[in-house]
Amino acid sequence: MSAPLVLSVQSHVAYGHAGNSAAVFAMQRLGIEVLPVHTVQFSNHTGYGAFRGQVFDVAHLREVFQGIEERGLLPKISAVLSGYMGDSSIGDAIIDIAQRVRQANPAALYLCDPVFGDVGRGVFVRPGIAEYHRDHTLAAADIITPNQFEFEQLMGVTLQSTAHAVEVARRHIASTGKTVVITSLVTPDIAQGQLATLAVRAQQAWVVHTPIIARTPLPNGMGDAFSAILLAHLLQQRPLPEALQQATASLYALVGHTQDGQRDLPLIEQQAQIVQPQQQFEVVAL
Repeated sequence: MSAPLVLSVQSHVAYGHAGNSAAVFAMQRLGIEVLPVHTVQFSNHTGYGAFRGQVFDVAHLREVFQGIEERGLLPKISAVLSGYMGDSSIGDAIIDIAQRVRQANPAALYLCDPVFGDVGRGVFVRPGIAEYHRDHTLAAADIITPNQFEFEQLMGVTLQSTAHAVEVARRHIASTGKTVVITSLVTPDIAQGQLATLAVRAQQAWVVHTPIIARTPLPNGMGDAFSAILLAHLLQQRPLPEALQQATASLYALVGHTQDGQRDLPLIEQQAQIVQPQQQFEVVAL
């Protein structure tokens, strides 16, 4: 049986691990073939401050997508993964290719990590991207993986508890089969020094609690790695709670092995943590 194939559409950096520069390797280590398409190509991620490079326009992406389609690959794609877009104008192209993949392979998934902001940093993308995700991506994606800041911005709420997060997520799950995964969740009901990763479906929800790891600065690419690892486990036919548990454990281990002052996860040095994380955390059904 051939390995699952993922079309991964997100940023690329020459130096560091963010966007495709984090996601591709993580998925490959878990036995996934990847077709990386870059929405931007930068010298380094924005966590370093100054950077150089280019945001690719819609025409560039559509041309690459057309070439992939001409190779007859769409029926072979198991999932589309999208992350940092660079500009809201390319969103339509991403949704369009996800829909064409679904037409060629009805079993294919579309996972969108709506990268646009975080607690402490606020919105760090171009104007219009957050609104595009709210107005278009939520309806198009099978799975979304926002952090708490992004989820609150998308939904226009301030989360008061884990139960409130489940309620809000279900309110916006358009139909059965949709999945919302919220990362870096810290609400008043969660024990001090802990954070939660929450997965919600129409009739079920699961949560994993982990200790907060203090790192200065926090490394970039954490969400990119998490979404890639989660998707890889799902494509390897693991149930959602198990995929959630494994992805959370892998990210926890990678962050734990990141030294203070480092702005990137040690994906290469600690690649064993992607496949077999050193510590597991209980996944609790809600």
